[in-house]
Amino acid sequence: MSTNTPTNAPIIIAIDGFSSCGKSTMAKDLAREIGYVYVDTGAMYRTVTLYALRHHLFNTDGTVKASELENAMKDVHVTLQLNEKTGRPDAFLNGEDVEGEIRGMEVSSHVSPIAALPFVRTAMVAQQQEMGRHKGIVMDGRDIGTTVFPQAELKIFVTASAAVRAQRRYDELKGKGQDADYDEILKNVKERDYIDSHREVSPLRKAADAIELDNSNMTIADQKAWLMEQFRKATTK
Repeated sequence: MSTNTPTNAPIIIAIDGFSSCGKSTMAKDLAREIGYVYVDTGAMYRTVTLYALRHHLFNTDGTVKASELENAMKDVHVTLQLNEKTGRPDAFLNGEDVEGEIRGMEVSSHVSPIAALPFVRTAMVAQQQEMGRHKGIVMDGRDIGTTVFPQAELKIFVTASAAVRAQRRYDELKGKGQDADYDEILKNVKERDYIDSHREVSPLRKAADAIELDNSNMTIADQKAWLMEQFRKATTK
C-alpha cells in the first residue's frame, strides 16, 4: 500500500467517460497509488459480449438476440480476479481467464448493444454495487456516477477527441501485436459514443457534480498529478 494512502474514512471514486479515454489506466493507477480496490466495469460488459459472440447470439445485422441472451444470463458468471503478476484484476467468464480476448476489436465492435440491454445492466449494476458496499474503491465505466454510485464522494468525467481516442486504441492494439486499422477504429469509437449516449437505460452523461477532465493533450504524469489533487480535495473536505 502506498504511503500516500489517506488515514481518514475511505470513499467511492467514480470515473466515467467515453470509450478509449484511458479511464481504466488512470483508475488502475490511482487505485494502486492510494491502496483502493479497482473495478473495471467495462470488462464486465465485454465479458458478457464475449459470451454472446461465442454462443452466436448476434444477428447478421449486428443486433442482439436479446431474448436468447436473457434466458442464458443465469449461465453467465462474470468475475474479476487479481492478477498477481500485474497487480490488476483480470476478467473471468465462468472460471476462464478471458482478459486478453475481451480487449480485441471483435468484442469492441459488439459491446455497446450488449451494454444497452436493460437486463444485462441490471445484473452487472447489482454486482458493482455489492463490490462498493465497503467503499475504498475506484470504479470506471459509463454510468458509475449517475446510476451505480450516485452518492460517490468523488466523480470524474473523462473526455477526449474521437481522433485522439482512436489513435490511442490503434497504438494499444499494435503494441499487443494485433492487427489494427485506424479508420475502422475511429468509426467504432464514434458509433460507440452515439450508442452509449442514446441508449434508453443509463445513458452516458456527465453527473451534475462530476469534475470534467479533457485529457486529449495530457501526459500520463499530468493525469496522475491531477487525479491525486482531486482525491486529496475529496478526502480532506
